Amino acid sequence: MKSIVWRALIVAAVVIAAVVYVIPTFKPGLWPHKQINLGLDLQGGMHLALEVQAEKAVLNTMDRTRSELKTLLRENKIRHGGITGTGNNLISVELFGEDDVDTFKSLLEKNYPDMSVLSMSRENGKIMIKAALKDSAVRKMEADTVQQALETIRNRIDQFGVSEPDIRLQGDRRILIQLPGVKDTRRAKALIGKTAQLEFKLLDETGDLQKALEGHVPPGDEILYESDKRSKGQKKAYLVHKRVLLSGEHLKDARVSIESQYNEPYVSIEFDKVGGRIFEQVTGANVKKRLAIVLDKKVYSAPVIQERISGGSARITGSFSMDEAHDLAIVLRAGALPAPVKIIEERTVGPSLGKDSINKGIISMAVGGVLVVVFMAVYYMLAGLIADIALLLNIVLIGAGLAAFQATLTLPGMAGIILTIGMAVDANVIIFERIREERRLGKTPMASIAAGFDRATVTVLDANVTTLIAALVLYQFGTGPIKGFAVTLSLGVIASLFTALVVCKVIFEYLYDIKGMKTLSI
Repeated sequence: MKSIVWRALIVAAVVIAAVVYVIPTFKPGLWPHKQINLGLDLQGGMHLALEVQAEKAVLNTMDRTRSELKTLLRENKIRHGGITGTGNNLISVELFGEDDVDTFKSLLEKNYPDMSVLSMSRENGKIMIKAALKDSAVRKMEADTVQQALETIRNRIDQFGVSEPDIRLQGDRRILIQLPGVKDTRRAKALIGKTAQLEFKLLDETGDLQKALEGHVPPGDEILYESDKRSKGQKKAYLVHKRVLLSGEHLKDARVSIESQYNEPYVSIEFDKVGGRIFEQVTGANVKKRLAIVLDKKVYSAPVIQERISGGSARITGSFSMDEAHDLAIVLRAGALPAPVKIIEERTVGPSLGKDSINKGIISMAVGGVLVVVFMAVYYMLAGLIADIALLLNIVLIGAGLAAFQATLTLPGMAGIILTIGMAVDANVIIFERIREERRLGKTPMASIAAGFDRATVTVLDANVTTLIAALVLYQFGTGPIKGFAVTLSLGVIASLFTALVVCKVIFEYLYDIKGMKTLSI
């Protein structure tokens, strides 16, 4: 009696907890729990396949290397005729003195161990040295770039607030993204694909902008245009020094603020200690000069530095809407992409298509469930009705598991639930057949029930545990739809074990042990 009471209390607790987790899906806001997350195929949303242009990261690295080498050669008083790029990962250095060759090689080996000298030729007293990144370094750099891009995109989407996004690598350079429930696809694409490379550069106010626009750009300068948000028709051009005084790598925080005078949003940024110190030095050394705030090669603002700015904070203005300012703050906080990404595949699933899928899935579950319920009730009579009660509880437990673990229900996941409906009564069939055998041997109803459950338990466990192992393997190594199927299958197996071996046994013991029923209807 004591054992039955304890098991009945456990069953009651599980049922109450399941109901608490399931109700918000049908009555949102009633309980402080989240609803069951629906996948892209059920609630609509967008699917993107991105390709990370990892070779651009190698090019950027080589550009920085050439600039740093020029500084190193100047500091070591080595005369040279220029450092140029001759390929994705190649540089050519022209030296004038034979004595400088060994010094250059030593500097290269010490400061850039991933680079090696490919060739060296002499012509008219000049020495041309070609060096390149090692193949292993290029491969590692490209792999790191893709991984960093994946993490950056994941951080942006998490801050954007998408429920249960699916973000994963495909192959060496592709990133697959599924965003269920996203309706503003244009905004989502802009957020994901923005490189968000933040730079602070001085304007060249002594150079001739008009001549630069005609093609005569002064050495060390470049022409940049104002951002699309600031331009009103014709974009304004700026002559800017190429040298980056401060970059977004020292950014600590970015928040949306409201400008009090004009009530317009802007993005306030804050640097870490190193960035704050650099920003103070830059502003202190360039008072009355214009400092361009550049994001992805576009000038957002170019204010005049009035005085040294301490504290490590600045602001980015640009006629933003609140959403645009919010998205810009997100990409700045999440960090810049190490290389541009290219959208190579885009699909949008409308909510109406998802609703149609849900309706068909529910109809399938209802038809399958009714057929199973009727069969069990007709073939096993009262025992079949007990199995039907366990089956309904089994479906509730699966829904509760999806809500509790915030798993995503997909169309293949609904197929897993339908499969579970059939598998759930399979355990009952094994148990009931064992009870029938015991009854034919002449045992009492209670003795037949006890023996049937005891002898069938091992068989039921073996069958369900092997299925659970297969489901876990599918979840571990599968992707997308396969994972959705594995989730509901795993939850269904666990729920069916509980309902068959615990719930059904408690009901049988209540009817035949406590209530004292004499006839075994099975």
